Amino acid sequence: MKQNFTVRQGALDGVEVFLSVAQHRSFRRAAAELGVTPSAVSQTVRVLEARIGAALFIRTTRSVGLTDAGERFLSHAKPAFDELVAASEVARGLGQRPTGLLRLSVPRAVVPILLEPLIASFCQAYPEVEVEIATSKELIDLAAEGFDAGIRLGQFVDADMVAIPLTPPFHLVVVGSPAYFAARSRPMHTDDLRQHACLRWRRSSGAIALWSFNDKGHAIEIAVSGPFIANDFSTMLGAAVEGMGLAQLPEPMAAEGLRAGKLVHVLGPFAPVIPGVFLYYPGRRQMTPKLRAFIDHVKSRAADQSKVISAPGLPEST
Repeated sequence: MKQNFTVRQGALDGVEVFLSVAQHRSFRRAAAELGVTPSAVSQTVRVLEARIGAALFIRTTRSVGLTDAGERFLSHAKPAFDELVAASEVARGLGQRPTGLLRLSVPRAVVPILLEPLIASFCQAYPEVEVEIATSKELIDLAAEGFDAGIRLGQFVDADMVAIPLTPPFHLVVVGSPAYFAARSRPMHTDDLRQHACLRWRRSSGAIALWSFNDKGHAIEIAVSGPFIANDFSTMLGAAVEGMGLAQLPEPMAAEGLRAGKLVHVLGPFAPVIPGVFLYYPGRRQMTPKLRAFIDHVKSRAADQSKVISAPGLPEST
Protein backbone atom coordinates (compact mmCIF):
# COMPACT_ATOMS: atom_id res chain seq x y z
CA MET A 1 0.00 0.00 0.00
CA LYS A 2 1.40 3.38 -0.99
CA GLN A 3 2.10 5.66 1.97
CA ASN A 4 1.10 9.31 2.01
CA PHE A 5 4.08 11.45 3.04
CA THR A 6 2.20 14.76 3.07
CA VAL A 7 1.28 16.42 6.37
CA ARG A 8 -2.46 16.32 7.01
CA GLN A 9 -4.11 19.64 7.71
CA GLY A 10 -4.83 19.85 11.40
CA ALA A 11 -7.85 21.04 13.33
CA LEU A 12 -5.92 24.12 14.49
CA ASP A 13 -5.13 25.44 11.00
CA GLY A 14 -6.72 28.89 10.64
CA VAL A 15 -7.94 29.10 14.25
CA GLU A 16 -5.69 32.03 15.16
CA VAL A 17 -6.89 33.92 12.10
CA PHE A 18 -10.52 33.16 12.98
CA LEU A 19 -10.03 34.40 16.55
CA SER A 20 -8.43 37.64 15.37
CA VAL A 21 -11.29 38.34 12.95
CA ALA A 22 -13.84 37.49 15.63
CA GLN A 23 -12.16 39.84 18.09
CA HIS A 24 -11.88 42.81 15.74
CA ARG A 25 -15.01 42.06 13.69
CA SER A 26 -12.87 43.06 10.74
CA PHE A 27 -10.79 41.18 8.21
CA ARG A 28 -8.63 44.24 7.60
CA ARG A 29 -7.79 44.88 11.24
CA ALA A 30 -7.11 41.17 11.77
CA ALA A 31 -4.76 41.24 8.79
CA ALA A 32 -2.90 44.21 10.29
CA GLU A 33 -2.57 42.44 13.63
CA LEU A 34 -1.27 39.24 12.02
CA GLY A 35 1.01 41.01 9.56
CA VAL A 36 -0.60 39.53 6.44
CA THR A 37 -2.86 40.80 3.66
CA PRO A 38 -6.67 40.96 4.04
CA SER A 39 -7.00 38.55 1.11
CA ALA A 40 -4.82 36.01 2.94
CA VAL A 41 -7.05 36.32 6.00
CA SER A 42 -10.19 35.89 3.88
CA GLN A 43 -8.75 32.83 2.11
CA THR A 44 -7.72 31.23 5.42
CA VAL A 45 -11.20 31.73 6.88
CA ARG A 46 -12.82 30.23 3.76
CA VAL A 47 -10.60 27.15 4.04
CA LEU A 48 -11.46 26.81 7.73
CA GLU A 49 -15.18 27.12 7.02
CA ALA A 50 -14.92 24.53 4.27
CA ARG A 51 -13.12 22.12 6.56
CA ILE A 52 -15.66 22.62 9.38
CA GLY A 53 -18.61 22.52 6.98
CA ALA A 54 -20.34 25.67 8.23
CA ALA A 55 -20.15 29.41 7.68
CA LEU A 56 -18.56 31.18 10.64
CA PHE A 57 -18.97 34.83 9.68
CA ILE A 58 -21.72 37.01 8.22
CA ARG A 59 -20.01 39.47 5.87
CA THR A 60 -21.47 42.72 4.63
CA THR A 61 -19.85 45.72 3.00
CA ARG A 62 -19.97 47.53 6.35
CA SER A 63 -19.48 44.90 9.01
CA VAL A 64 -18.48 41.37 9.96
CA GLY A 65 -20.54 39.32 12.39
CA LEU A 66 -20.57 35.76 13.70
CA THR A 67 -23.06 33.11 12.68
CA ASP A 68 -24.55 30.77 15.27
CA ALA A 69 -21.90 28.23 14.27
CA GLY A 70 -19.25 30.94 14.57
CA GLU A 71 -20.43 31.91 18.05
CA ARG A 72 -20.39 28.28 19.15
CA PHE A 73 -16.95 27.72 17.60
CA LEU A 74 -15.61 30.87 19.28
CA SER A 75 -16.86 29.80 22.72
CA HIS A 76 -14.88 26.57 22.49
CA ALA A 77 -11.90 27.62 20.39
CA LYS A 78 -10.81 30.71 22.34
CA PRO A 79 -10.22 29.07 25.75
CA ALA A 80 -8.55 26.10 24.06
CA PHE A 81 -6.29 28.38 22.03
CA ASP A 82 -5.42 30.42 25.14
CA GLU A 83 -4.37 27.18 26.85
CA LEU A 84 -2.13 26.33 23.91
CA VAL A 85 -0.52 29.77 24.06
CA ALA A 86 0.04 29.37 27.79
CA ALA A 87 1.56 25.92 27.25
CA SER A 88 3.91 27.38 24.66
CA GLU A 89 5.00 30.07 27.11
CA VAL A 90 5.71 27.45 29.77
CA ALA A 91 7.75 25.38 27.33
CA ARG A 92 9.60 28.48 26.15
CA GLY A 93 10.42 29.35 29.74
CA LEU A 94 11.87 25.88 30.33
CA GLY A 95 14.04 26.33 27.27
CA GLN A 96 15.32 29.79 28.20
CA ARG A 97 15.94 29.84 31.96
CA PRO A 98 16.91 27.33 34.66
CA THR A 99 13.62 25.86 35.85
CA GLY A 100 11.88 22.50 36.17
CA LEU A 101 13.00 19.15 37.62
CA LEU A 102 16.69 18.20 37.55
CA ARG A 103 17.17 14.43 38.09
CA LEU A 104 20.56 13.03 39.12
CA SER A 105 21.65 9.40 39.50
CA VAL A 106 24.33 9.09 42.19
CA PRO A 107 25.94 6.48 44.48
CA ARG A 108 24.66 6.55 48.04
CA ALA A 109 27.95 7.45 49.70
CA VAL A 110 28.46 10.57 47.60
CA VAL A 111 25.34 12.29 48.94
CA PRO A 112 26.46 13.55 52.38
CA ILE A 113 29.95 14.60 51.28
CA LEU A 114 29.56 15.99 47.77
CA LEU A 115 25.91 16.56 47.09
CA GLU A 116 24.48 17.94 50.31
CA PRO A 117 26.61 21.10 50.31
CA LEU A 118 26.55 21.32 46.51
CA ILE A 119 22.78 20.90 46.17
CA ALA A 120 22.07 23.26 49.04
CA SER A 121 24.00 26.09 47.41
CA PHE A 122 22.56 25.27 43.98
CA CYS A 123 18.96 25.32 45.19
CA GLN A 124 19.60 28.64 46.89
CA ALA A 125 21.04 30.09 43.68
CA TYR A 126 18.31 28.62 41.42
CA PRO A 127 15.03 28.49 43.37
CA GLU A 128 12.98 27.61 40.26
CA VAL A 129 14.82 24.30 39.82
CA GLU A 130 13.69 21.22 41.75
CA VAL A 131 16.46 18.64 42.34
CA GLU A 132 15.73 14.92 42.60
CA ILE A 133 18.49 12.55 43.76
CA ALA A 134 18.14 8.84 42.97
CA THR A 135 20.80 6.72 44.68
CA SER A 136 21.98 3.65 42.81
CA LYS A 137 25.16 1.62 42.72
CA GLU A 138 24.51 0.62 39.11
CA LEU A 139 25.40 2.51 35.96
CA ILE A 140 22.13 3.25 34.21
CA ASP A 141 21.09 4.64 30.85
CA LEU A 142 20.52 8.26 31.80
CA ALA A 143 18.32 9.16 28.83
CA ALA A 144 16.23 5.98 28.99
CA GLU A 145 15.62 6.38 32.73
CA GLY A 146 14.85 10.10 32.50
CA PHE A 147 17.95 11.46 34.27
CA ASP A 148 19.68 14.68 33.33
CA ALA A 149 23.10 13.62 34.66
CA GLY A 150 24.89 11.16 36.92
CA ILE A 151 27.86 11.03 39.30
CA ARG A 152 30.35 8.15 39.37
CA LEU A 153 34.02 7.28 39.75
CA GLY A 154 35.82 8.30 36.58
CA GLN A 155 36.81 4.80 35.46
CA PHE A 156 33.14 3.81 35.31
CA VAL A 157 31.99 6.67 33.06
CA ASP A 158 31.49 5.66 29.42
CA ALA A 159 33.73 7.29 26.85
CA ASP A 160 30.80 8.79 24.94
CA MET A 161 29.72 10.82 27.99
CA VAL A 162 30.79 14.37 28.77
CA ALA A 163 32.51 14.18 32.16
CA ILE A 164 33.30 17.03 34.57
CA PRO A 165 35.62 16.36 37.54
CA LEU A 166 34.18 16.92 41.00
CA THR A 167 37.35 15.86 42.82
CA PRO A 168 41.04 15.55 41.99
CA PRO A 169 42.46 12.06 41.36
CA PHE A 170 43.15 9.96 44.45
CA HIS A 171 44.66 6.61 45.48
CA LEU A 172 43.03 3.29 46.13
CA VAL A 173 44.43 2.22 49.49
CA VAL A 174 44.54 -1.07 51.39
CA VAL A 175 43.53 -0.69 55.02
CA GLY A 176 42.90 -2.87 58.06
CA SER A 177 42.07 -2.25 61.70
CA PRO A 178 44.65 -2.33 64.53
CA ALA A 179 42.71 -5.27 65.99
CA TYR A 180 43.14 -7.21 62.75
CA PHE A 181 46.90 -6.58 62.71
CA ALA A 182 47.26 -7.45 66.40
CA ALA A 183 47.45 -11.13 65.44
CA ARG A 184 48.95 -10.76 61.94
CA SER A 185 51.97 -9.17 60.34
CA ARG A 186 51.39 -6.36 57.90
CA PRO A 187 51.77 -7.21 54.20
CA MET A 188 54.88 -5.69 52.63
CA HIS A 189 54.23 -6.84 49.06
CA THR A 190 51.11 -7.68 47.08
CA ASP A 191 52.11 -11.36 47.15
CA ASP A 192 51.65 -11.28 50.94
CA LEU A 193 47.89 -10.83 50.46
CA ARG A 194 47.60 -14.61 50.02
CA GLN A 195 48.05 -14.90 53.78
CA HIS A 196 45.38 -12.31 54.62
CA ALA A 197 41.62 -12.16 54.80
CA CYS A 198 40.57 -9.70 52.09
CA LEU A 199 37.15 -8.08 51.96
CA ARG A 200 35.81 -8.36 48.43
CA TRP A 201 33.39 -6.31 46.45
CA ARG A 202 30.86 -7.61 43.94
CA ARG A 203 30.16 -5.50 40.86
CA SER A 204 26.61 -4.88 39.63
CA SER A 205 27.43 -7.32 36.80
CA GLY A 206 27.79 -10.06 39.43
CA ALA A 207 31.57 -10.43 39.05
CA ILE A 208 33.91 -10.19 42.04
CA ALA A 209 36.25 -7.24 41.49
CA LEU A 210 39.98 -7.79 41.39
CA TRP A 211 42.27 -5.62 43.49
CA SER A 212 44.29 -3.12 41.46
CA PHE A 213 47.89 -2.11 42.16
CA ASN A 214 50.78 -0.22 40.64
CA ASP A 215 54.01 -2.23 40.75
CA LYS A 216 56.88 0.05 39.69
CA GLY A 217 54.81 1.71 37.00
CA HIS A 218 53.03 -1.44 35.85
CA ALA A 219 49.32 -1.85 36.51
CA ILE A 220 48.49 -5.26 37.94
CA GLU A 221 45.30 -6.92 39.17
CA ILE A 222 45.11 -9.61 41.83
CA ALA A 223 42.33 -12.01 42.75
CA VAL A 224 42.10 -12.00 46.54
CA SER A 225 40.14 -14.19 48.92
CA GLY A 226 38.44 -13.66 52.24
CA PRO A 227 35.39 -14.28 54.41
CA PHE A 228 33.22 -11.31 53.39
CA ILE A 229 31.73 -9.92 50.15
CA ALA A 230 29.79 -6.64 49.79
CA ASN A 231 28.42 -4.67 46.85
CA ASP A 232 29.40 -1.20 48.05
CA PHE A 233 32.42 0.52 49.54
CA SER A 234 30.57 1.81 52.61
CA THR A 235 29.83 -1.72 53.83
CA MET A 236 33.42 -2.79 53.16
CA LEU A 237 34.69 0.17 55.15
CA GLY A 238 32.55 -0.79 58.14
CA ALA A 239 33.72 -4.41 57.93
CA ALA A 240 37.36 -3.30 57.84
CA VAL A 241 36.89 -1.09 60.91
CA GLU A 242 35.36 -4.08 62.72
CA GLY A 243 38.51 -6.12 62.03
CA MET A 244 37.00 -8.58 59.55
CA GLY A 245 39.89 -8.18 57.11
CA LEU A 246 41.69 -5.89 54.69
CA ALA A 247 39.76 -3.64 52.32
CA GLN A 248 40.84 -1.71 49.23
CA LEU A 249 39.02 1.62 49.24
CA PRO A 250 39.22 5.14 47.79
CA GLU A 251 41.70 7.02 49.96
CA PRO A 252 39.34 9.89 50.95
CA MET A 253 36.78 7.35 52.12
CA ALA A 254 39.28 5.78 54.49
CA ALA A 255 40.80 9.11 55.60
CA GLU A 256 38.66 9.63 58.70
CA GLY A 257 39.30 6.10 59.96
CA LEU A 258 43.03 6.54 59.39
CA ARG A 259 43.09 9.86 61.24
CA ALA A 260 41.11 8.41 64.13
CA GLY A 261 43.40 5.40 64.40
CA LYS A 262 40.59 2.99 63.53
CA LEU A 263 42.40 1.92 60.35
CA VAL A 264 46.01 1.31 59.33
CA HIS A 265 47.28 1.91 55.78
CA VAL A 266 49.45 -0.83 54.21
CA LEU A 267 51.04 -1.46 50.80
CA GLY A 268 51.39 2.28 50.24
CA PRO A 269 54.05 1.99 47.47
CA PHE A 270 51.63 -0.15 45.42
CA ALA A 271 48.59 2.12 45.69
CA PRO A 272 47.22 2.99 42.23
CA VAL A 273 45.82 6.41 41.33
CA ILE A 274 42.25 6.58 39.98
CA PRO A 275 40.72 9.55 38.17
CA GLY A 276 38.37 10.75 40.91
CA VAL A 277 34.65 11.48 40.95
CA PHE A 278 32.91 12.96 37.91
CA LEU A 279 29.59 14.49 36.96
CA TYR A 280 28.64 13.05 33.58
CA TYR A 281 25.86 13.53 31.05
CA PRO A 282 25.10 12.53 27.43
CA GLY A 283 26.98 14.79 25.05
CA ARG A 284 24.59 14.26 22.15
CA ARG A 285 21.46 15.59 23.80
CA GLN A 286 20.55 19.26 23.75
CA MET A 287 21.70 21.08 26.86
CA THR A 288 18.81 22.32 28.98
CA PRO A 289 19.20 25.56 30.96
CA LYS A 290 18.73 23.73 34.27
CA LEU A 291 21.56 21.29 33.47
CA ARG A 292 23.79 24.08 32.16
CA ALA A 293 23.22 26.01 35.39
CA PHE A 294 24.08 22.95 37.48
CA ILE A 295 27.24 22.27 35.45
CA ASP A 296 28.36 25.88 35.84
CA HIS A 297 27.65 25.66 39.55
CA VAL A 298 29.67 22.43 39.82
CA LYS A 299 32.59 24.01 37.97
CA SER A 300 32.60 27.06 40.19
CA ARG A 301 32.65 24.87 43.29
CA ALA A 302 35.24 22.47 41.92
CA ALA A 303 37.52 25.41 41.13
CA ASP A 304 37.84 25.98 44.87
CA GLN A 305 39.67 22.82 45.88
CA SER A 306 39.10 23.54 49.54
CA LYS A 307 35.41 22.90 48.96
CA VAL A 308 35.92 19.74 46.93
CA ILE A 309 36.20 16.42 48.74
CA SER A 310 39.12 16.27 51.10
CA ALA A 311 37.19 14.19 53.64
CA PRO A 312 35.94 10.60 53.61
CA GLY A 313 32.81 9.46 51.88
CA LEU A 314 33.56 9.06 48.20
CA PRO A 315 31.04 7.06 46.21
CA GLU A 316 30.75 3.35 45.90
CA SER A 317 31.85 2.09 42.53
CA THR A 318 29.81 -0.22 40.39
